[in-house]
Parts: sequence; C-alpha cells; structure tokens
Amino acid sequence: MALHVSREGATVFLEFNHGRANEMGLEQLEALARLGQELRQEGARVLVSYSRRRTSKGTAIFIAGANVTERQGWTTAQVADHVRYQREVLAELRRLPLFHVALVNGVALGWGTEWLLTADYRIAAPEARFGLPETGLGIVPGAGGTSELWALIGVPQALRLGMTGEPIGAAEALRIGLVQELVDDVEVGLDRARALAASVVRRSPTAVAAFKRGVLASVGLPAELRRGVESRAYEHCLEMGDATVGREHFKALVAGESAPWGPMSVLEDEEVL
Repeated sequence: MALHVSREGATVFLEFNHGRANEMGLEQLEALARLGQELRQEGARVLVSYSRRRTSKGTAIFIAGANVTERQGWTTAQVADHVRYQREVLAELRRLPLFHVALVNGVALGWGTEWLLTADYRIAAPEARFGLPETGLGIVPGAGGTSELWALIGVPQALRLGMTGEPIGAAEALRIGLVQELVDDVEVGLDRARALAASVVRRSPTAVAAFKRGVLASVGLPAELRRGVESRAYEHCLEMGDATVGREHFKALVAGESAPWGPMSVLEDEEVL
C-alpha cells in the first residue's frame, strides 16, 4: 500500500508506513496526487501527516528521503521530469483549503524536510532529525528545499542546511522556525493535532479556506496588493453568507458551540488577485 489514510469526521490522518524507510517514490507521489484531489472534492477540513515507523534497530523514521534506487537506469530527462512532478504534487498539496498539521518523529532527511513545506503547522517529537544532504550527492533539494525553505526559516539557515548538509534535531528545528511546537512523543502529538483539528472544524469552512488562500496569496506582494487580497477574501465570506451565520449565532459561537455553516466555498487563485 502506497499510503495509509484514515478518517475521523472531517479530519484525515495520513500515516507514512511503506517501503524500507518511508522513502518517497513515484508510487507514493501518484498516491499523494490522488489524495489531494480526494481531499479537495470531499471538503476535508484537516490533514494530519505523521509516522510511527521504526527500523529493526529501533530508529524512528518519518520520511528518510526520496526513493533514489528506483531511478537506476533512468535517463537525465526522466529524472528531471520526475522531480518536476514532485514539485507539482507538493505545491498542490500546499494549496489545499484545509489545515495541514505535520507531526514529525524520527529521520526526516531531504524529501522528509521538504514535506514540511506542504504543512500549515509543524510539530516535532524528541527523535525528529532534519537535514538536506542533497548537495553532497551532486544535486540540490528539488522539491522546495531550494526555492521555498528560505521563506520559512530565513536565508542564512536555509543556506546552512543546504550547503553543509548539517543535520539538526527537534530543539534546533524549533529555534530556527522549521517547526512550531515540541511534544513528548507521537501519541501526545496526535492528541495535540486532534485538539487543533477540533478548533478548525468548529469554524466556517469557507472562512478558514479563504484565510489560508489570502495568506498564501499575499506572500511576496507589495502592501497595496496584499490589502486587495485581504479585501477579496473578506468579501467572499460576505457573499457566501458565512458572515451572516456568524452574526446570527454569535453567542453560541462565543460559548464554544458550532453554527450551521454552509458547504465550503473556495476562492481560486484567479479570484484572489
């Protein structure tokens, strides 16, 4: 099985547990692409990605990296096409109109570190280990580690990880902003992810999706255009009626109850800008 997916209401759990060390190859990429389409069509609200995997020696594994062995005999053009496909799949997962929590315990090298770029919030357990070894193999991180990681952790830290290949642990990942929270172990992390999911699910699906789209669409824009993006996201919530529902059920919402929100309505990129 390429991916292990389970559901708890509107929350989807993606557990990496395949191959020798959760390496990501073509089979997994195709499964991730299909999963992204399903999550969008189903209107899923939260995605939690994690791994409980351990090697026979007890080493914790998140994603050990790309499945390089499957590329034996590939031409240069085939490898380039495959890595472009990686980029496309991860970029599409990043844009999903849901809250994605990545919970990392164990080895998360190369592709494993780049997977964090698809997430909205990142949690690490004590055995988490991150790194970008690619330049030591004659390549660069090709699934976002070169073009996107700097925006998360800053240029100096991105250059350190990519140019030296130096691995870092959970505490250092928290310090530089690669993850946002530390937990004692995977099970505690899953409890924390469920608590976050419960908060998301109580809110307007249209407003949550519009907020994420507005934040991501604002990156790199000048202030005037950012304000325009925010205005479009806000007005979308008005147009879809969610603002009216919020006003009518204000007291219940303040008390922690839910409201009869309508189905998720997602702003597409061309509608935002």
